[in-house]
Amino acid sequence: MKRIGIIGAGRFGLALAESLSNAGLDVILVDRNRPAMQTASEFVNALQGDATQPHVLEEAGFAECDLVVVAIGSNMEASVMATANCKELGVPNVVAKATSELHGKILRRIGADNVVYPDRDSAHRLARAIAKGDVIDFLEVSEGYSIAEIDVPDGMRSKTLAESNFRNATGLTVLCIRRADPDPIKPRHVIIPKASDVLMTDDKLIVFGETKKLDALG
Repeated sequence: MKRIGIIGAGRFGLALAESLSNAGLDVILVDRNRPAMQTASEFVNALQGDATQPHVLEEAGFAECDLVVVAIGSNMEASVMATANCKELGVPNVVAKATSELHGKILRRIGADNVVYPDRDSAHRLARAIAKGDVIDFLEVSEGYSIAEIDVPDGMRSKTLAESNFRNATGLTVLCIRRADPDPIKPRHVIIPKASDVLMTDDKLIVFGETKKLDALG
């Protein structure tokens, strides 16, 4: 079973923890807020502690996590320190919540593997992505509109973009395709799609559209 660590029990962190627990994953949640931990203990392994202290995360078992989400939003210093502590522990994949572009740049600089800019609703989308092993980058562009990375939907694989009727079928626009290189060590290629481009099974699509339509793909 995949083990997921979450740091921060605000609205986003709690919603994510509950969604992941409902998906059957082993979740560890850490926050300094005792009442929040008492609430969360009903559905996850909740531990009160300060994630800016490396020994707290180590003792909680974060070094054995497959993925950790740093869900601290308002305290940028705590968010950065918690992210750095996770990478120091050797966590292979750290997803960090950012509240601004500057915050996101700092998180990436100190080692965050993915940065998200979520609201409460997108916590459920991130939970689904983690549960199926496909962490996404998600950006709320404006109220109700988002950019996200998704898998090619079932029924559209091996079809051209035109044949898939993607925009009419989903209400979303494909901004680009991220395609795996034959050499697994190399990063994915970015393709600006044409109607004749074939959607391959393991492609990642960067799409734009209404958030509710992105949610409908889940």
